[in-house]
Amino acid sequence: MQITLKRVLSIDAFRALTMLLMIFVNDFWSLTGIPYWLEHAKAEEDFLGFSDIIFPCFLFILGMAIPFAVQSRLAKGDSYQQIITHIILRSVALIVMGVFTVNVPDLNAEATGMGREWFQIIMVIGFFLIWNVYPQSVGTKKYIFLGLQVLGVTLLCYLAFIFKAGENSALVGMKTQWWGILGLIGWTYLGCALIYLVAYKNSNWLLISWSIFTFFTIAGHAGWLKEVWPSGPRDWILGNGAFHAFAMTGLLGTLLMEWLHKKNKRTQVPSIFTSIGVAMVLIGLLLRNFFIISKIQATPTWVFLCSGIAFMLFSAIYFWVDLRGKAKWFAPVKAAGTATLTCYLIPYLYYSIADLLPFSLPEALKYGAVGLLKSLVYAFIVIGITAALGKLNIKLKI
Repeated sequence: MQITLKRVLSIDAFRALTMLLMIFVNDFWSLTGIPYWLEHAKAEEDFLGFSDIIFPCFLFILGMAIPFAVQSRLAKGDSYQQIITHIILRSVALIVMGVFTVNVPDLNAEATGMGREWFQIIMVIGFFLIWNVYPQSVGTKKYIFLGLQVLGVTLLCYLAFIFKAGENSALVGMKTQWWGILGLIGWTYLGCALIYLVAYKNSNWLLISWSIFTFFTIAGHAGWLKEVWPSGPRDWILGNGAFHAFAMTGLLGTLLMEWLHKKNKRTQVPSIFTSIGVAMVLIGLLLRNFFIISKIQATPTWVFLCSGIAFMLFSAIYFWVDLRGKAKWFAPVKAAGTATLTCYLIPYLYYSIADLLPFSLPEALKYGAVGLLKSLVYAFIVIGITAALGKLNIKLKI
C-alpha cells in the first residue's frame, strides 16, 4: 500500500514521549528507594515493569514511520537501489554505535590506556563528527565538513583499536554481545524497511511477514526450533523475531491508519486502535499460561502485551494531537521526536563528565520520590540541550 498521508503529528509526539521516558528510566540506576514496578524486571522473573514497556513502544513507532520514510524517497524519484543503499548505511551506522556503546561498561582502563569516561566522551564526539547534519555547501566548506567526518572515523577506529575488556590475564577486544539498544534498532530497521520496500504494493505480504516474526517468537520459546535443529543457534532471528515483530506491528498500524483515512474514517482511528490494543493484551495474558513475561528473554507474552499497550497509547495521542489539534501540548519535548538520536546520546556525555567532576549530587536527590523528580527534570534538561544544539546545526541524522 502506498502512503498518501502527508504527516501524522502523533507519530512525532509518540516518539518524543517515548524518548523522554527512555531517558527518565535509564537514569533509575542512579536512584534508590523507588517503587519496584517502575524498574526493569529480572531475566527469570514473570513481571512487566514500567521500564520494560519503553523500548517496545520505540520499536512500534519506528515501524510506523517506515512507510512514510520509504514512500517519501520514492516520491522524490529515488531508485530502489538508492533506497536500499540508504537503508543499509543507516542500519550500519546504528549497529556500529550499538557495538561501541554496549562494550564501554566492560572497558579495562589500565589495558586500554584510557578511562571509561574519556573513552565515552571521545566516542560520542566521533559519532557527532561522522553523522552530524552538515549544511549543504560547496568549495572550501564542503571539504571542511568532509574532513570533520574523516576525523570522526579516525577517532572511532583508534578507540576500537585500543579497546580492551576483561581481566589483565584474559583481555579481549570489542564484541558484538547483544548489540546494544542502538544495534537492536539498526538490525530491526534493516529487516523491516527492506521488507516494506519489497512488499509495500501487497499488504498481504507485510501481514505474512509480521506473522512469521511472531511465529518465531513463539517457536523459539516453545522449543520447536531446537527440535528442528538441535545443534542450531538459540535464536534463528535476533531476539527470536520479537524486535522485528514490534516494528512490523507499528508498520501495519500505519497501513491501517492510511486505509481509514482513505475511507474518511479518521475519527475511528482511536477506537479501532484501542480495540486492537485490548485484543493483543488479552492474547498476551492468554500466552502467560505458557510463557513468562520477560523483556530480557523477549518472550511472546511480553511482545503481545507491549504491542497492545503501544496501540492504546498511540490511539490516545492520535486523539489529542491529530483529532483535537493539541500538538502544542508536546512542544516541550518536540526535539526528542525530531532529533531522537541526538537526544539518546547526550546522556553518555553527561554521565562521563559527571563522573570526572570532583563533586556529585546530594544523596537526598537520589532517593525515593525526590529522586524520581530529579530524573524527570534531568530528562527534560537533556531534551532542552538537544533543542539548543539543533539551533546550532548540531544534530545527528542517519
